[in-house]
Amino acid sequence: MKNSVAIVTGASQGIGRSTAVRLARDFSAVVLAARNAKALEGVAAAVRQCGAEPLPLALDLSQVEAPKILVNTTLERFGRIDALLNIAGAVPQIDLFEMMDEEWRAGMELKLHGARRLTIRAWDALKQAEGSVVFMSGSSALDPKPAFAAVAATNAAITALAKAFAEKGIRMAFR
Repeated sequence: MKNSVAIVTGASQGIGRSTAVRLARDFSAVVLAARNAKALEGVAAAVRQCGAEPLPLALDLSQVEAPKILVNTTLERFGRIDALLNIAGAVPQIDLFEMMDEEWRAGMELKLHGARRLTIRAWDALKQAEGSVVFMSGSSALDPKPAFAAVAATNAAITALAKAFAEKGIRMAFR
């Protein structure tokens, strides 16, 4: 897509990294958001090799101000947002009875609330571009196990959030 911009969260490794590199074939720019600045530089090089302009931003989406910085920086640099891929999420795989409240909070704050805040912040730009939003979830939401309780609960919440945003988007005539 000519003059198109995708934001990928969790872009420093795993599914986020792979997604960012793949999107570099189809978008003119890919904004890379994750906490690990050094790893983002490597992803940026891979995105550049695929033909897209990378914009690596080392941000922690569990921080309330991070979505504002991410969206504002993207719009200042490229003037648009065509796709938002909410992939970031480091939820510990700790047994249900061993996981502490702070670990539960940290996982939910990054994966659920980070995605929620970012999508709300990017909503107007996505609507203007007739863009799309993707929320990454996992199958553990459907089949939770004691060692994966936090992951399962967070993924179930992400699924519900994605459905709510989808319905809102349909009512507003965009994806």
